[in-house]
Amino acid sequence: MLANGIEMLKKAKAGHYAVGQFNINNLEWTKAILQVAEELKAPVILGVSEGAGKYMGGFATVAAMVAAMDKELKISVPVCTHLDHGTYEGAYKCVKAGFTSIMFDGSHYPIEENIWKTKELTHVAHNLGMSIEAEVGAIGGEEDGVIGMGECADPDECKKIADLGVDMLAAGIGNIHGKYPANWKGLSFETLAAVQAKTGEMPLVLHGGSGIPEDMIRKAITLGVSKINVNTECQLSFAEATRKYIEAGKDLEGKGFDPRKLLAPGVEAIKETVRQKIKLFGSDGKA
Repeated sequence: MLANGIEMLKKAKAGHYAVGQFNINNLEWTKAILQVAEELKAPVILGVSEGAGKYMGGFATVAAMVAAMDKELKISVPVCTHLDHGTYEGAYKCVKAGFTSIMFDGSHYPIEENIWKTKELTHVAHNLGMSIEAEVGAIGGEEDGVIGMGECADPDECKKIADLGVDMLAAGIGNIHGKYPANWKGLSFETLAAVQAKTGEMPLVLHGGSGIPEDMIRKAITLGVSKINVNTECQLSFAEATRKYIEAGKDLEGKGFDPRKLLAPGVEAIKETVRQKIKLFGSDGKA
């Protein structure tokens, strides 16, 4: 059931759990995530970066694939198609393509430019029944060419963006994309608490959810995080399962090279990763 992210995140905020955003990279990723969300009766957000959107043939192709799969698989839980770390131009492309939600990442702009671009896109999104996510403070690591050093967000700047009427806010609290290094200092709960105090009922978003210790995830949820993004762990589990299949020579047995068989172990690995995350976030049974 296609939906924007507004109601699902309001419910998550009130219920003290988080909705998982799982990034998709192809048909297998999408199907696996939808099936687990339906199995666990959990609302779900399908994240699409601009790079992944291009890889899959364009945002319109992605939107059409998700809509068709949602119908064919008879998915009854709320499913949100969401642009991840979108540029100003990319956000408009997703609006035109029929996504149900967008993220505009203006964190690398001066705050005033971030404000006016976010304000404009918020107006456009809400007029079309879409939800919108904004960002303040940089998420560490690299995603689609956007490199951040993991700077913590300024709570006062977060309030300025929240006051624009966005539906969810990503605030940098020391989190990073990709694998966390051994010397990672952990999340800044002091920053998160300060942002929560300034933004009130605003659902907060934790990017870089792959690899964060479970106790930190649970604490972040108690401090207002209502959406958690996962991508790297799905990629790693898929790669590991696929590698084992090939190294065991399974692809040379019978028709083991058939992509439906070749990719099956990786798909099952993604399912298990998503299953574990949904249960950790507490969104199972919340659809």
